[in-house]
Amino acid sequence: MNIQPTKPPLKILLCSPRGFCAGVVRAIDAVERALAKYGAPVFVRHEIVHNRYVVEALKAKGAVFVEELEEIPDTEAPVIFSAHGVAKSVSAAAAERTLLAIDATCPLVTKVHREAEIHHKRGRRVLLVGHAGHPEVVGTMGQLPEGAVVLVESVEDVAKLQLEDESNLSYVTQTTLSLDDSREVIEALTARFPSIVGPHKEDICYATTNRQAAVRLVAPKVDAMIVVGSPNSSNSQRLREVAERSGAPAQLVQGRSEIDWEIFHKIGALGITAGASAPEVLVEEIMDAFAERYEISVETVSAADENVSFPLPRELRAIA
Repeated sequence: MNIQPTKPPLKILLCSPRGFCAGVVRAIDAVERALAKYGAPVFVRHEIVHNRYVVEALKAKGAVFVEELEEIPDTEAPVIFSAHGVAKSVSAAAAERTLLAIDATCPLVTKVHREAEIHHKRGRRVLLVGHAGHPEVVGTMGQLPEGAVVLVESVEDVAKLQLEDESNLSYVTQTTLSLDDSREVIEALTARFPSIVGPHKEDICYATTNRQAAVRLVAPKVDAMIVVGSPNSSNSQRLREVAERSGAPAQLVQGRSEIDWEIFHKIGALGITAGASAPEVLVEEIMDAFAERYEISVETVSAADENVSFPLPRELRAIA
């Protein structure tokens, strides 16, 4: 008689909230509604959200992803701007070509755009706390004339700033930053420029805040953590950093095939979370992979209840 070896026990602590936020749901819904309303193809400038699984699923339905408008032929098909937002020059170029542009920018990113514009109209120099090259940062800087926004990535950057008028400054932030990192930079800004004007309400979005809070609760209780998300997803990378700062070795994976089992050898407790652009099906896939090797028990650790939703872009609401 074959006796199956018993699997070692593993306690999984699932972070809540995790995965899709309201802005991501809205952006993905926008592409699917556009496909339903207009048929394929629907062009999308940049990845609609930073997740390979989501992008590939939408490609299979008829979405065509491009990095720049120049890649899109003259067409009557809709062109959707991603959740990260775009510079005004992109919107202007689409209008000049009379493309049917549908803006799926997350409303919380749009809030930052409006803040930057208001500061600029009031004569303030705008400092943007964020990561160079991230699409959201490119889009926010592109709301104002060239040179009107100064990017600040670190406390060291604050020390190096040389500005003509230090008494008339403001700041906004990328929505997907680490709370710890952004707090350090903002504290450095306010220490150096006491009269600097910040947002009425923090720019870092509720989803980023809540997901990081859940990781802080879970990380001290586990031997390691998995963050489900893409390498180019800012909020997913920040979750990995928060886990490691909170005491848990963490790996960012896009799916079960990327799990480095050496990291998770002989662990008794595992934390799992997912970035705001990662679908729950990938979390389930990861849990299935561990269930094949361990006798798992699962507990959910909640940091906040989320019930936020955003309306679709107006061009698509009639069929919602």
